[in-house]
Amino acid sequence: MAMNDDQIKRYSRHILLPEVGGKGQKKIANAKIFIVGAGGLGSPAALYLAAAGVGTIGLIDGDVVDLSNLQRQVIHHTADVARPKIDSAREKIAALNPDVRVVAFYERLTAANALDLVKDFDLIIDGTDNFPTKFLVNDTAILARKPLIHGGILRFIGQVMTILPGTSACYRCLFKAPPPAGLVPSCQEAGVLGALAGIIGSIQATEALKLVLGVGRPLADRLLTYDALTTRFRDVPLRRNPTCPVCSDHPTITRLIEYEQEVCRTA
Repeated sequence: MAMNDDQIKRYSRHILLPEVGGKGQKKIANAKIFIVGAGGLGSPAALYLAAAGVGTIGLIDGDVVDLSNLQRQVIHHTADVARPKIDSAREKIAALNPDVRVVAFYERLTAANALDLVKDFDLIIDGTDNFPTKFLVNDTAILARKPLIHGGILRFIGQVMTILPGTSACYRCLFKAPPPAGLVPSCQEAGVLGALAGIIGSIQATEALKLVLGVGRPLADRLLTYDALTTRFRDVPLRRNPTCPVCSDHPTITRLIEYEQEVCRTA
């Protein structure tokens, strides 16, 4: 479908890029991206993907906006406190770009619903802050054969990696299973620099757009870490684990696992 004059003007800075152009912008318009969590990472990712003109954005979050979220979850405003995060996020995306269709799910991602929820989307962005859900998102991506952009933040440290099922290392190639409950603190317990969420979420959005466009080199088989205190990025090479329980040629995990029954928190 041809772009109208308003769309050509809106996306003109993309269209000027040889790597994007009109054809690339149409790819973006046809893309369907599923974001797990409308919190610290999901907020900037959703806003930048909406601004870019991604045609369909899926959002899942079972939380309501809390006053403590506003320090980093920039898609929500003070007036949104006590509202479901997906309602607040959907409203801001519509105000930013009416071209974007938002498919919102006010529920928790679980082993029972995950595969059905992601089946119609092209790729997944992980915006959660707890290990059980991160492993669930990883396994869902592998079993559904959907690219996944992992992100994580805590205190002053952030990390991003892109997972291409069947090709690159996955989250379980680094960490076989979630740590025992309480061993690693969450953002709620240890704190997080608000602006750090914007940096990592924006990198996740960038990775997603690169995959949609088929340009550049994704963060596959690489873990990008960022230390905000020293302003240092580190690119750590990774290898696919030939004995990974979920992404190897002979997996031992062939169905989704619910590690603990807790509300899916967002970073």
